[in-house]
Amino acid sequence: MTTAHPLPEAREGRRAFEVVLVWVEERILAGDLGVGDQLPAERDLAQQLEVSRSAVREAVRTLQAQGVVRSSVGAGAAGGTTITSVPSDALGRLLRLHVSLTHFDLPDVLEVRIALERLSVRLAAAHATEDDLETMRGLLETMADPDVDRRVFNDHDTAFHVALARAAGNRLATDLTAAIRESMQLPILDRFRTLASWDDVADELRRDHQAIFDAVAAGDGDAAQEQVETHIRSAWAALSTGA
Repeated sequence: MTTAHPLPEAREGRRAFEVVLVWVEERILAGDLGVGDQLPAERDLAQQLEVSRSAVREAVRTLQAQGVVRSSVGAGAAGGTTITSVPSDALGRLLRLHVSLTHFDLPDVLEVRIALERLSVRLAAAHATEDDLETMRGLLETMADPDVDRRVFNDHDTAFHVALARAAGNRLATDLTAAIRESMQLPILDRFRTLASWDDVADELRRDHQAIFDAVAAGDGDAAQEQVETHIRSAWAALSTGA
Protein backbone atom coordinates (compact mmCIF):
# COMPACT_ATOMS: atom_id res chain seq x y z
CA MET A 1 0.00 0.00 0.00
CA THR A 2 1.35 3.42 -0.91
CA THR A 3 1.75 6.05 1.80
CA ALA A 4 -0.47 9.11 1.98
CA HIS A 5 0.71 12.26 0.26
CA PRO A 6 -0.61 15.82 0.26
CA LEU A 7 -2.93 17.07 -2.44
CA PRO A 8 -1.29 18.27 -5.67
CA GLU A 9 -0.47 21.95 -5.59
CA ALA A 10 -2.18 24.49 -7.85
CA ARG A 11 -5.27 22.39 -8.45
CA GLU A 12 -7.33 25.45 -9.32
CA GLY A 13 -8.75 25.22 -12.81
CA ARG A 14 -8.13 21.47 -13.06
CA ARG A 15 -10.97 19.06 -13.57
CA ALA A 16 -11.34 16.45 -10.84
CA PHE A 17 -9.86 13.58 -12.85
CA GLU A 18 -6.87 15.78 -13.74
CA VAL A 19 -6.14 16.19 -10.02
CA VAL A 20 -5.79 12.41 -9.84
CA LEU A 21 -3.57 12.32 -12.94
CA VAL A 22 -1.27 14.97 -11.48
CA TRP A 23 -1.09 13.10 -8.17
CA VAL A 24 -0.04 9.88 -9.92
CA GLU A 25 2.48 11.72 -12.10
CA GLU A 26 4.03 13.45 -9.09
CA ARG A 27 4.34 10.16 -7.20
CA ILE A 28 6.02 8.45 -10.19
CA LEU A 29 8.46 11.33 -10.76
CA ALA A 30 9.28 11.41 -7.04
CA GLY A 31 10.03 7.69 -7.05
CA ASP A 32 7.21 6.89 -4.64
CA LEU A 33 5.44 4.78 -7.27
CA GLY A 34 7.21 2.37 -9.57
CA VAL A 35 6.44 -0.55 -11.84
CA GLY A 36 4.52 -3.18 -9.87
CA ASP A 37 3.24 -0.79 -7.19
CA GLN A 38 -0.49 -0.45 -6.67
CA LEU A 39 -2.53 2.73 -6.44
CA PRO A 40 -4.65 3.14 -3.33
CA ALA A 41 -8.12 1.66 -3.55
CA GLU A 42 -10.58 3.77 -5.51
CA ARG A 43 -12.51 4.91 -2.42
CA ASP A 44 -9.34 5.69 -0.46
CA LEU A 45 -7.81 7.70 -3.30
CA ALA A 46 -11.04 9.64 -3.82
CA GLN A 47 -11.15 10.56 -0.14
CA GLN A 48 -7.47 11.45 -0.03
CA LEU A 49 -7.67 13.76 -3.06
CA GLU A 50 -11.16 15.06 -2.21
CA VAL A 51 -12.64 14.03 -5.55
CA SER A 52 -15.44 11.68 -6.55
CA ARG A 53 -14.88 8.00 -7.21
CA SER A 54 -16.02 8.58 -10.79
CA ALA A 55 -13.15 11.07 -11.19
CA VAL A 56 -10.71 8.39 -10.00
CA ARG A 57 -12.19 5.91 -12.48
CA GLU A 58 -11.87 8.43 -15.34
CA ALA A 59 -8.24 9.07 -14.43
CA VAL A 60 -7.50 5.35 -14.30
CA ARG A 61 -9.05 4.87 -17.75
CA THR A 62 -6.84 7.67 -19.08
CA LEU A 63 -3.74 6.13 -17.52
CA GLN A 64 -4.68 2.73 -18.95
CA ALA A 65 -4.96 4.22 -22.44
CA GLN A 66 -1.51 5.74 -21.95
CA GLY A 67 -0.10 2.37 -20.88
CA VAL A 68 0.87 3.62 -17.42
CA VAL A 69 -1.39 1.35 -15.35
CA ARG A 70 -3.33 -1.86 -15.67
CA SER A 71 -6.48 -2.62 -13.72
CA SER A 72 -7.92 -5.97 -12.78
CA VAL A 73 -10.82 -7.14 -10.66
CA GLY A 74 -10.09 -9.35 -7.70
CA ALA A 75 -9.01 -9.48 -4.11
CA GLY A 76 -5.50 -8.97 -2.79
CA ALA A 77 -2.50 -8.77 -5.11
CA ALA A 78 -4.53 -10.07 -8.05
CA GLY A 79 -6.82 -7.03 -8.09
CA GLY A 80 -6.52 -3.27 -8.12
CA THR A 81 -4.68 -0.78 -10.29
CA THR A 82 -0.99 -1.43 -10.81
CA ILE A 83 1.74 0.76 -12.26
CA THR A 84 3.19 -0.86 -15.36
CA SER A 85 5.94 -0.02 -17.82
CA VAL A 86 4.63 1.93 -20.81
CA PRO A 87 4.21 -0.41 -23.80
CA SER A 88 6.01 0.70 -26.92
CA ASP A 89 2.79 0.95 -28.94
CA ALA A 90 1.11 3.19 -26.35
CA LEU A 91 4.04 5.60 -26.25
CA GLY A 92 4.31 5.59 -30.03
CA ARG A 93 0.60 6.30 -30.43
CA LEU A 94 0.78 9.31 -28.11
CA LEU A 95 3.88 10.66 -29.83
CA ARG A 96 2.37 10.28 -33.30
CA LEU A 97 -0.79 12.12 -32.29
CA HIS A 98 1.05 14.97 -30.59
CA VAL A 99 3.53 15.44 -33.42
CA SER A 100 0.69 15.38 -35.96
CA LEU A 101 -1.58 17.77 -34.08
CA THR A 102 0.94 20.28 -32.78
CA HIS A 103 1.91 21.43 -36.28
CA PHE A 104 5.59 21.94 -35.52
CA ASP A 105 7.49 23.89 -38.16
CA LEU A 106 8.64 21.39 -40.78
CA PRO A 107 12.29 22.53 -40.65
CA ASP A 108 12.27 21.75 -36.91
CA VAL A 109 10.74 18.32 -37.50
CA LEU A 110 13.28 17.67 -40.24
CA GLU A 111 16.27 18.47 -38.02
CA VAL A 112 15.01 16.28 -35.18
CA ARG A 113 14.28 13.47 -37.62
CA ILE A 114 17.81 13.67 -39.03
CA ALA A 115 19.36 13.53 -35.55
CA LEU A 116 17.26 10.51 -34.60
CA GLU A 117 17.81 8.63 -37.83
CA ARG A 118 21.57 9.23 -37.76
CA LEU A 119 21.56 7.58 -34.35
CA SER A 120 19.29 4.76 -35.54
CA VAL A 121 21.32 3.80 -38.61
CA ARG A 122 24.62 3.95 -36.71
CA LEU A 123 23.25 1.52 -34.14
CA ALA A 124 21.57 -0.59 -36.84
CA ALA A 125 24.91 -0.97 -38.63
CA ALA A 126 26.28 -2.48 -35.42
CA HIS A 127 23.29 -4.53 -34.29
CA ALA A 128 21.05 -5.44 -37.24
CA THR A 129 20.24 -9.14 -37.42
CA GLU A 130 19.72 -11.13 -40.59
CA ASP A 131 15.99 -11.01 -39.89
CA ASP A 132 16.18 -7.21 -39.72
CA LEU A 133 18.05 -7.07 -43.01
CA GLU A 134 15.61 -9.47 -44.64
CA THR A 135 12.68 -7.27 -43.60
CA MET A 136 14.38 -4.26 -45.20
CA ARG A 137 15.17 -6.19 -48.38
CA GLY A 138 11.52 -7.12 -48.75
CA LEU A 139 10.43 -3.50 -48.39
CA LEU A 140 13.02 -2.34 -50.92
CA GLU A 141 11.92 -5.01 -53.40
CA THR A 142 8.34 -3.73 -53.33
CA MET A 143 9.53 -0.14 -53.74
CA ALA A 144 11.70 -1.20 -56.69
CA ASP A 145 8.63 -2.16 -58.75
CA PRO A 146 8.32 0.59 -61.41
CA ASP A 147 4.53 0.18 -61.38
CA VAL A 148 4.13 0.41 -57.61
CA ASP A 149 1.29 2.67 -56.45
CA ARG A 150 2.42 5.90 -54.79
CA ARG A 151 0.52 5.11 -51.59
CA VAL A 152 2.10 1.66 -51.40
CA PHE A 153 5.52 3.20 -52.08
CA ASN A 154 4.97 5.68 -49.25
CA ASP A 155 3.80 2.97 -46.85
CA HIS A 156 6.92 0.91 -47.57
CA ASP A 157 9.15 3.98 -47.39
CA THR A 158 7.82 4.66 -43.88
CA ALA A 159 8.16 1.00 -42.92
CA PHE A 160 11.78 0.96 -44.13
CA HIS A 161 12.75 3.84 -41.84
CA VAL A 162 10.89 2.27 -38.91
CA ALA A 163 12.64 -1.06 -39.63
CA LEU A 164 16.01 0.72 -39.51
CA ALA A 165 15.09 2.17 -36.12
CA ARG A 166 13.97 -1.21 -34.81
CA ALA A 167 17.22 -2.78 -35.98
CA ALA A 168 19.09 -0.27 -33.82
CA GLY A 169 18.01 -2.14 -30.71
CA ASN A 170 17.14 1.07 -28.86
CA ARG A 171 13.42 1.14 -28.00
CA LEU A 172 13.27 4.85 -27.29
CA ALA A 173 15.01 5.71 -30.56
CA THR A 174 12.62 3.36 -32.35
CA ASP A 175 9.51 4.93 -30.84
CA LEU A 176 10.66 8.50 -31.45
CA THR A 177 11.76 7.79 -35.02
CA ALA A 178 8.54 5.93 -35.82
CA ALA A 179 6.38 8.67 -34.31
CA ILE A 180 8.01 11.41 -36.35
CA ARG A 181 8.21 9.46 -39.61
CA GLU A 182 4.65 8.15 -39.33
CA SER A 183 3.30 11.60 -38.47
CA MET A 184 4.79 12.80 -41.77
CA GLN A 185 3.32 9.94 -43.78
CA LEU A 186 0.22 11.77 -45.02
CA PRO A 187 1.98 15.08 -45.82
CA ILE A 188 4.57 13.13 -47.81
CA LEU A 189 1.86 11.17 -49.64
CA ASP A 190 0.10 14.43 -50.53
CA ARG A 191 3.33 15.67 -52.11
CA PHE A 192 3.87 12.35 -53.88
CA ARG A 193 0.45 12.71 -55.50
CA THR A 194 1.17 16.18 -56.90
CA LEU A 195 4.63 15.45 -58.31
CA ALA A 196 4.81 15.87 -62.05
CA SER A 197 8.19 14.09 -62.13
CA TRP A 198 7.19 11.17 -59.91
CA ASP A 199 9.29 8.61 -61.81
CA ASP A 200 12.49 10.64 -61.39
CA VAL A 201 11.88 11.30 -57.70
CA ALA A 202 10.95 7.67 -57.04
CA ASP A 203 14.17 6.50 -58.71
CA GLU A 204 16.19 8.88 -56.53
CA LEU A 205 14.43 7.62 -53.40
CA ARG A 206 15.13 4.01 -54.40
CA ARG A 207 18.84 4.76 -54.85
CA ASP A 208 18.97 6.55 -51.50
CA HIS A 209 17.28 3.71 -49.64
CA GLN A 210 19.50 1.12 -51.28
CA ALA A 211 22.63 3.10 -50.32
CA ILE A 212 21.47 3.33 -46.71
CA PHE A 213 20.70 -0.39 -46.64
CA ASP A 214 24.06 -1.30 -48.17
CA ALA A 215 25.93 0.72 -45.54
CA VAL A 216 23.94 -0.85 -42.69
CA ALA A 217 24.37 -4.35 -44.11
CA ALA A 218 28.12 -3.73 -44.40
CA GLY A 219 28.28 -2.58 -40.79
CA ASP A 220 29.52 0.87 -41.82
CA GLY A 221 27.86 3.20 -39.32
CA ASP A 222 29.66 6.33 -40.52
CA ALA A 223 28.56 5.84 -44.12
CA ALA A 224 25.02 4.95 -43.01
CA GLN A 225 24.75 8.20 -41.05
CA GLU A 226 25.90 10.31 -43.97
CA GLN A 227 23.64 8.47 -46.41
CA VAL A 228 20.52 8.87 -44.28
CA GLU A 229 21.09 12.59 -43.67
CA THR A 230 21.77 13.24 -47.36
CA HIS A 231 18.64 11.25 -48.24
CA ILE A 232 16.32 13.07 -45.85
CA ARG A 233 17.52 16.52 -46.91
CA SER A 234 17.50 15.84 -50.65
CA ALA A 235 14.16 14.02 -50.57
CA TRP A 236 12.47 16.85 -48.72
CA ALA A 237 13.99 19.40 -51.08
CA ALA A 238 12.63 17.46 -54.07
CA LEU A 239 9.19 17.13 -52.52
CA SER A 240 9.09 20.77 -51.44
CA THR A 241 9.78 22.06 -54.94
CA GLY A 242 6.94 19.99 -56.35
CA ALA A 243 9.10 19.25 -59.38
